[in-house]
Amino acid sequence: MKALRIHAGPLAREHIARHGLQPADIGVIPAAAGGPKGLILGPLDRFVFGQWLQGSQQPVHLVGASIGAWRMATACLDAPMAALERLEHAYIHQHYAPPPGRKRPSAAQVSEQFGQGLREFYGGQVPQLLSHPRWRLHIVTSRGRHLLSREHRWATPLGYLGAFAANAVRRRALGLWLERVVFSGPAASDAGAPKPAPLPFATDDYPTRQVALTEANFLPALQASCSIPLVLQAVHDIPGAPPGAYWDGGLTDYHLHLRYRILDAIESIAIHPSGYCAGGQKRSNAPGGLVLYPHFQQNVVPGWLDKGLRWRHGATPALDRMVVLSPHPEWVRTLPNAKLPDRNDFMHYGTDLAGRVRAWGAATAASRQLADEFAEWLHRPDPAAVLPL
Repeated sequence: MKALRIHAGPLAREHIARHGLQPADIGVIPAAAGGPKGLILGPLDRFVFGQWLQGSQQPVHLVGASIGAWRMATACLDAPMAALERLEHAYIHQHYAPPPGRKRPSAAQVSEQFGQGLREFYGGQVPQLLSHPRWRLHIVTSRGRHLLSREHRWATPLGYLGAFAANAVRRRALGLWLERVVFSGPAASDAGAPKPAPLPFATDDYPTRQVALTEANFLPALQASCSIPLVLQAVHDIPGAPPGAYWDGGLTDYHLHLRYRILDAIESIAIHPSGYCAGGQKRSNAPGGLVLYPHFQQNVVPGWLDKGLRWRHGATPALDRMVVLSPHPEWVRTLPNAKLPDRNDFMHYGTDLAGRVRAWGAATAASRQLADEFAEWLHRPDPAAVLPL
C-alpha cells in the first residue's frame, strides 16, 4: 500500500509538470501544531533537511507552531539527521506521572518538566541554531489579550470561551483575544547587529507582531509555542517581547494557512513558459518559489478553534504555491490503533509508558515509508501523481 500522497496548489502543479521538483525550488517549509501527530513526519524531516535540501544553496524560511516549532528549531542544529532522531526519541519517551491521588498531572507540573526537557535538549546549542547559514527560523506563539493577558484560574477559561465565540463569527475577530506573535531568527549569520529575518508571509489577515529571536528568549518562546491552554501553563513576559501571557502557536495558526510571500518564479513560469517575461527580459531563475509542507493530513486548517468549522478547511489562493506531503488515510489505518499518535494516547495508556512507547515507536518506524516514497518520486517525478490541493 502506498503511504504518501502529494497535493499541490495550481501554480505548484504547473511548475512540477514543467520542471519536476528540485531542492532549489523551496523557499518556505511550514510545520504544523498537532502534538504527537507530528511524530509521523520525523523520517520526512530527516530526509528533507539531512539529504535533499543539501543539494541547494538558497535560504529557506522555517515557520513552526507547537511541535512544528520544536521540529524546525531542531532542523537548524548541526547534524540535523541525528538531532531530529533525538527529538523523536525525546518526544516518544516523555512521561508526566500524576502525583499520588490524582488522575493526571497539573499544568504546573507538565510545564516544569517540559521546560526542563527543552533546557536539556538544547543545552549550549542555541547560538548554533540561531546562526544557521541558510535556515531562517520563525516560532509562532499566541499572546493573550484582555481576560487572557495574564493566566488566571477563572479568567482564563472565560477568556477562551470568548475567543471561541469570536472565532466562530469571524476568524479575524479571534484577534480581540489572541494575537499572533512570531519570534524570528536573524536574517544572516554574519551580520554585525543582525535583525530578524523578514516574515515570509503576509500579516494583514490577522493581528500580528514580530519579535527578534535571541539566546535570551529562545527557550521561553519555544515553550510558549508548545503550551496548550489548561494542559501547560502560559509563559509570561518573554524577554524582548510585549508583556503578557503566551500560549500555543496553534491557537492562532494551527496548520499555518498563510499567504506566503516568496519569489515570483512560479508565476513567471506559468505565465511565460518560454522563459521570457513581459517586455522580453529573460525570466529570473531565482530559487525558492515553492512552499514544501510535510503535514500529517491533506487539509490546512487555519486555527485550532477552526477544527470543527469544516467550511474553513478548504484550499484558498494562499496555497497556490504549496506542495503538501501527507500520509494516505488508508495507510494510517494500518498503524497501531488504526490512527496517528495523538494526545489522547496519554490518557489511553495512562501509566503504561512502555505500551505507549511501543505504539508510537511502531508508527514512527512505519513512517519511513513516507520518506522512501518521496525520495523515489523525486527521482522520477510523475506529475499525474500530484493531486489538486
